[in-house]
Amino acid sequence: MKTAEIKRRYLAHFEANGHTVVPSAPLPAISDPNLLFVNAGMVQFVPYFLGQQKPPYTRAVSVQKCIRTPDIDEVGKTSRHGTFFQMNGNFSFGDYFKDGAIPLAWDLVTKPVAAGGFGLDPERIWPTVYLDDDEAFQIWRSVGVPAERIVRRGKKDNFWSMGIPGPAGPCSELFYDRGPEYGREGGPEVDEDRYMEFWNLVFMQYEIADVRSKEEFRIVGELPAKNIDTGMGLERMASILQGVDNLYEIDEVRPILARAAELTGKRYGAHSGHVASESHPDDVRLRVVADHVRTALMLIGDGVTPSNEGRGYVLRRIMRRAIRAMRLLGYQDRALPELLPVARDCMAPSYPELAEEFGRISQYAYAEEDAFLGTLRAGTTILDTAIAQTRSAGQPAISGEKAFQLHDTYGFPIDLTLEIAAEQGLQVDAEGFRRLMADQRSRAKADARARKTGHTDVSAYRTVLDAGGAVEFTGYTELNRESRVRALLAGGAEVAAAVEGDTVELVLDTTPFYAEGGGQQPDQGLITVGGGQVEVFDVQQPVPGLIVHRARVLRGEVRAGETGYAEIDVSRRRAISRSHTATHLVHQTMRNFLGESATQAGSLNAPGRLRFDFNTPTGVAPSVLHDVEQQVNEVLLADLEVHAFITSQEEARRIGAMALFGEKYGERVRVVEVGDYARELCGGTHVARSAQLGLVKILSEASVGSGVRRIEALVGMDAFGFLAREHLLVSRLAELFRVPGEQVADRVEQTVTQLRDAEKELEKLRAQLVLGGAASLAAGAKDVRGIAYVGTEAPEGAAGNDVRTLAQEIRGRIDPARPAVVAVAARANGKASLVVAVNQAARGRGLTAKDLVKAAFSGRGGGSDDVAQGGGLPAAEAPNLLLTVEKAVADA
Repeated sequence: MKTAEIKRRYLAHFEANGHTVVPSAPLPAISDPNLLFVNAGMVQFVPYFLGQQKPPYTRAVSVQKCIRTPDIDEVGKTSRHGTFFQMNGNFSFGDYFKDGAIPLAWDLVTKPVAAGGFGLDPERIWPTVYLDDDEAFQIWRSVGVPAERIVRRGKKDNFWSMGIPGPAGPCSELFYDRGPEYGREGGPEVDEDRYMEFWNLVFMQYEIADVRSKEEFRIVGELPAKNIDTGMGLERMASILQGVDNLYEIDEVRPILARAAELTGKRYGAHSGHVASESHPDDVRLRVVADHVRTALMLIGDGVTPSNEGRGYVLRRIMRRAIRAMRLLGYQDRALPELLPVARDCMAPSYPELAEEFGRISQYAYAEEDAFLGTLRAGTTILDTAIAQTRSAGQPAISGEKAFQLHDTYGFPIDLTLEIAAEQGLQVDAEGFRRLMADQRSRAKADARARKTGHTDVSAYRTVLDAGGAVEFTGYTELNRESRVRALLAGGAEVAAAVEGDTVELVLDTTPFYAEGGGQQPDQGLITVGGGQVEVFDVQQPVPGLIVHRARVLRGEVRAGETGYAEIDVSRRRAISRSHTATHLVHQTMRNFLGESATQAGSLNAPGRLRFDFNTPTGVAPSVLHDVEQQVNEVLLADLEVHAFITSQEEARRIGAMALFGEKYGERVRVVEVGDYARELCGGTHVARSAQLGLVKILSEASVGSGVRRIEALVGMDAFGFLAREHLLVSRLAELFRVPGEQVADRVEQTVTQLRDAEKELEKLRAQLVLGGAASLAAGAKDVRGIAYVGTEAPEGAAGNDVRTLAQEIRGRIDPARPAVVAVAARANGKASLVVAVNQAARGRGLTAKDLVKAAFSGRGGGSDDVAQGGGLPAAEAPNLLLTVEKAVADA
């Protein structure tokens, strides 16, 4: 049975049993700051399990795309580890419990294929239950499983929690007996290779605290509403139903592996058993290629692009591991154009969008491979040198500084440095590398966290949310309103009151203030409460559903529980709304000119200006930017109506509303339309008609990362003001150059060219001046203990290269049979520098340029034995530098 068919049957079975089919969330875990990627089927339902949000359904079923990054280094070494996998899950939120979950699972896996089930032999299925879970044990007995095949296991195997205080409970796992050829008899307690786990049913019935480990925690009570979370590994079930030994042989992976084997001329053998033999390294590399190419396809498909941080770095890492594995297997050409289409064909039956978006996906993938091949050539040469130096020095590890240089200067990833060094029998000072990276990352994380939570403990926000529910946002239809102050927070805790001068956070029952989100900056304004008034300078949503106003108390006293009057800064809101609507128009217009691959990768909507980041592998021609700007402004002139409405996610897709990659949307979504020109899912505020934007002026377009470009633009009066200033500037230049305004650019370009030509001529003249006396200086060399010594100062302001050239020129004019030392000092920008040149005959007498420079600069300076230099002393020290070198020559 094909994997796509397993997925279809799973969803159909639970939908027929009253479950709402919920689409897979995108792989980037946008809504959970603790996760880079969704790593389990239950992730998108966590707010319902924790009681933070009310679920819109009581039963749900999904097939969730997942990635687990800790498995990257294990890929290929075992038959079951993969970075990308799919988790079939069915969920109940306070509806059915064990007596519903167990029969539903048993029915699906044992029901005949002709009846829509998976047709597994019930005699080969072994359930496990938690040690004292007699209820689950009896339910398994009631569906027909004999007692001897129901195994009781402890906390390590059959008790689930999130690793933090909160919901938890016993679980029941299903194992399939693959037969005696896979191991010993006796059930999963004896051999988990022969008995393969494929389904886990979690019964959330307890609340736990004091979590120290998977086996050490304290049950503090039973949950009033019991939930069900079950997960069936799609790849595991596929390997069982397709009768293959491991995940690399299922229909979604094997063709990629086979193509890689064909390209490299390597033979792939299954090598039965859980652990791949170390005597078959080619098998491991082929598995790495198959897994990583499929994972890269899925990540780019969900909007992740290669970069040097976060999710983009994980993508870059797995792509580079796959590319390098192909090269180690002997394939030197571009590999992804041969492999990625195979992965697309494997996955498109389940995810048709991969075929539809393959043009965009392949652009990023192929560009990344081309860039990495260049990095690999340069970085490998540097690393080979570092390895040789480390060995010659008798050191066991490459220094952290060298590893950091490879990463920072050459873009050579640390994981690749570690791998290559290990292959050469060396370690890397990874701790030293991490130290060099840690401070910057820590500062960045602290800044982001402070912006989101204002350093307040998130638990304080959750307490406020639990006590009063979600805050209603009314700002789409009103700019001010009365509302009760539900809570005040200061210093990470709730407070009863705040007085003049205090900085405080207010939570209202309802608010017209927009919380920062979707690229839109927050509202600002005033809240008057009783005899007090606060100035709101920031609005955030630190936990879903809770809008928090950060403010300073301007006068009087503000108390929790009092009724207040909230009014936003209307001019700021309108300016931001103009920018947000303009961003939608720029987004749509870029797609019109560059194709649908030009998708939004980030934005900033601020008063009077916008920043729009979009995905594209190449730069945008100035002529295209001009056409984009012109078309956007034509839409403004058309005065199209801007309309927002709520609809279902399915209907939004049907009418072509754009959704942003990586964003998680609920079943009900808000769509913003600008006439028939642009249609996009958006929670922000907008103008009523396009003409209200006035004008959009694009200022710049530039790269901000691999495959990501940025447009900066002005909107409304800011755009008009910019054009007015530009007009004044052009008028002034036209007056100075005595030409019409349309000829100013040509005259400026002509003038700049003339200046550059003049500078080149001056450089030549300066060089001639510097070198003009070389012959006479060489002829007048002083004899210092048999050494021809020349000590001189270069003309004031001589360039560094000219000083070096003068020293070498003088040395070249002295008879090579005569030992010679030339020292040239220079003064520039208030500092003195020195260049020393020594010929071969002098080096035969034990003199080196490097030692002479260090003698002049008290140990500082650098270079080679024949030419060296130093600098940094006050300009007045130039004569003393020459005397010091002469003395060193005399003493040698």
